Amino acid sequence: MSAPIFNTPDVQDFLRLASGLNQDGGNPRTKQIIHRILSDLFKAIEDLDITSDEYWAGVAYLNQLGARGEAGLLSPGLGLDRYFDMRMDADDAALGIANGTPRTIEGPLYVAGAPVVQGSGRLDDGSDTAGHTLIMHGTVYGANGQPLPGAQVEVWHANTKGFYSHFDPTGEQKPFNMRRTIMADAQGRYKFQSIVPMGYGCPPDGPTQALLNQLGRHGNRPAHIHFFVTADGHRKLTTQINIDGDPLVFDDFAYATREGLVPPLTERSDEASIRAHGLSGPFAEIVFDIQLSALVGGVDNQIVDRPRLAA
Repeated sequence: MSAPIFNTPDVQDFLRLASGLNQDGGNPRTKQIIHRILSDLFKAIEDLDITSDEYWAGVAYLNQLGARGEAGLLSPGLGLDRYFDMRMDADDAALGIANGTPRTIEGPLYVAGAPVVQGSGRLDDGSDTAGHTLIMHGTVYGANGQPLPGAQVEVWHANTKGFYSHFDPTGEQKPFNMRRTIMADAQGRYKFQSIVPMGYGCPPDGPTQALLNQLGRHGNRPAHIHFFVTADGHRKLTTQINIDGDPLVFDDFAYATREGLVPPLTERSDEASIRAHGLSGPFAEIVFDIQLSALVGGVDNQIVDRPRLAA
């Protein structure tokens, strides 16, 4: 065990120097954050007696993580995305705000610019022949409990191999397959036809799964469908539903499962239901109503500005 030096004047002065706190230029907020992160890291090195070998293995790991583009995958896997949701939940509780539909993590695979449809539309292009037809529909309600005509419902999900368009390593999916922006009708209703998605796992040879292996954890997600929902006078809702019956529905490595976000999946094979939706065979149905929350002092305090792919 090395001699403790963290609290010495020399180390504390060095932390201020390395963080730029003694410099006039730069960004004060960046300095504040870096000073805290460096201080915590220095303290962890001392408290845990982290060796130089272990430290440089960590540096190599960060290089691998960046090279594979998996930082956005590791973040939810280590619970960081969920922690930000927990903080927003706590802020809402302190303000007395009750959310009708729970928020949950966005994930790293959203793509801006999906085709816009009015009221209802089809997400998949029919190329995934293993897919089981899904009809999902519901009503978007405002904070006052009334339907929200014209609410914007952005939807995206994976195919039966667990791959998303624009991120599919097989190259099989066309742009914006299983991605749409649905504008709710005059009664606040949205509806789409697609296929029941499958869950996915972290790339088995990637750095995220390598770290999860060290933690004794799996890197798999249950089947799920993502949503961004927006409407005038309301806060943007970021959420997702898990597919009922998936064996991992309550064992998501990304910690996105929340009460109220596992709506029933009902199999329909009767002729009346099939005809009512203009289909030719059995299908699965999910009904999922969404309730938004009002702006806070005229401001959406839960908007998250993060890098996102646009196509």
